Amino acid sequence: MKVSVVGVGYVGLVAAACLADGGNHVVCVDTDEKKINDLRKGRIPIFEPGLAEIVGKNKQAGRLTFTTSLKEGVDNSLVIFLGVGTPSASDGSADISAILSVAAEIADCMDSYRIIVTKSTVGVGTHKQVGDIISARTEVPFDYVSNPEFLKEGSAVEDFLKPDRVIIGTTNPAVMEIMKQLYAPFMRKSSRIIFMDPASAEMTKYAANVMLATRISFMNELSGLCESLGADIEKVRAGIGSDSRIGSAFLFPGVGYGGSCFPKDVRALIHTGRTCDCPMTIASAVQEANYTQQDRFAQKVLDYFKDASETVTLGVWGLAFKARTDDVRESPAIRCIEKFLAAGMKVRAYDPEAGCGPLEGKIETVGDSYDALDGADALVVFTDWPEFRTPDFNLIAQNLTRPVIFDGRNLYDPCYIKKQGIEYHCIGRSAVGGRVASGCN
Repeated sequence: MKVSVVGVGYVGLVAAACLADGGNHVVCVDTDEKKINDLRKGRIPIFEPGLAEIVGKNKQAGRLTFTTSLKEGVDNSLVIFLGVGTPSASDGSADISAILSVAAEIADCMDSYRIIVTKSTVGVGTHKQVGDIISARTEVPFDYVSNPEFLKEGSAVEDFLKPDRVIIGTTNPAVMEIMKQLYAPFMRKSSRIIFMDPASAEMTKYAANVMLATRISFMNELSGLCESLGADIEKVRAGIGSDSRIGSAFLFPGVGYGGSCFPKDVRALIHTGRTCDCPMTIASAVQEANYTQQDRFAQKVLDYFKDASETVTLGVWGLAFKARTDDVRESPAIRCIEKFLAAGMKVRAYDPEAGCGPLEGKIETVGDSYDALDGADALVVFTDWPEFRTPDFNLIAQNLTRPVIFDGRNLYDPCYIKKQGIEYHCIGRSAVGGRVASGCN
């Protein structure tokens, strides 16, 4: 099938590469000339495991091409995916101006029937706005499909090739069949395609992400209560996760969620409820709890060094909001580090893939995890990269001026850390170190 994907950011590029890997001929369109030229040369603009390999393979096979010409993309496709950005607007809603702009341009380029598919996360009702714009600019027939993405950063390629489900929002049986054929290569074991109307498809995306954010925020809020009462959140997690009605996914306590999806989608659902006079009270509480969790963790560090914060240097492991991605958008690390800097602390950070984003020029970054600790007063862990899970604790203790770790991901066994002579502060568990045994023998 001939396909074009408009917008080769995180969502668009992954979708394009995977659709090409399914045997389709895919044209990637983007207005960023440098990005397109880099892709033509095999340079991938984002870090995502497996993406460079799948792009290179399909580019070499001639199934994946790149252009800055939208007309070229429209002329050479039946199905046109929209994967452009929909960031948060100032009122919390999803800014769909780029979607509407591209829809108008597509209408001007169409000379025969096309299927317009929105992959970006958009507000409920966007399908009508896009349809109205195209209808107003052309008499060429078209159909619209809402096909929200459910890709986790760090496993996006795997998620696309082996999806839990594919949501197709259309009421046209002929379009259903075309979309079914397009996704057939990824449904070999069983069909996980769910058909529904476009509005329900748009809502499903928000409902899924806010539900997951709710689980995370509940566990994070519970972790604070565990610390106050002397309970262990990791044992609580194992206890409730064994309940088949709850399950163990997204129950890991931490410093808070971030990234390009959860914060934006929670805000958007809150905004949607507000405009409909249907307050999203749970979503609002989730948003507040997430910021509270980040601030609570930062305050642990600030309280520990409250008498000497202006002389403190912190070694930081991790800037990305999660492992296996270079994305620092709304990363808890950024919010917490900004608080450390405001208190006069210095920060020396290491991340295997991520840059320092808005902290550029404000912190020192190094190319090795242990270099970040050289002469630092404490280690603060923000990201659960695999290489941080089993470090050399002797080397950590030697490099730090005082052996103390603040772990925002609960990566380590508190009793083991105590035996290494390191003071340990984590999430939802008692501090371990010095005379504080916390059940360790």
